[in-house]
Amino acid sequence: MMKKLLTSLRRNETAAAAVEFALIGPAFLTMFLGIAQVGMGMQQYNALRSISADTARFAVINYQKSNLLTAIQLQDYADNAAQSAPYGLEANRFTSFVSTPVTQRVVGAAEYQIRVTYRVRTWLGIIGMSDIPLTYTRPIFVLTP
Repeated sequence: MMKKLLTSLRRNETAAAAVEFALIGPAFLTMFLGIAQVGMGMQQYNALRSISADTARFAVINYQKSNLLTAIQLQDYADNAAQSAPYGLEANRFTSFVSTPVTQRVVGAAEYQIRVTYRVRTWLGIIGMSDIPLTYTRPIFVLTP
């Protein structure tokens, strides 16, 4: 009787797929979430690059119209651009900082430096990963009147 039961259990494969999924499933799910996280981070990094380019374009256009902007005005423009379409970044995760370098590299032009930072929300908190900080910095050159 016992030998018959052990033989039937040994040949029974009805739960094999469930056991295999229990072993492989967490790793597969983590890899899937990791790929999605990388894609989300790349999209938000491209948003940072575009926001800095939009701010540079805004500065150049205003300087051509003889509207001399301050670093604070450029910073406010970057903050507003980040929250509006098409970027839609969260205000509490986004920071921008516009500064004027001490050494100006181009004669006849004013140089600003814009640094935008965003903390990407992570889906991988289940494995102990915290928010991912992204930073992009670029110079802005405008001709002085």
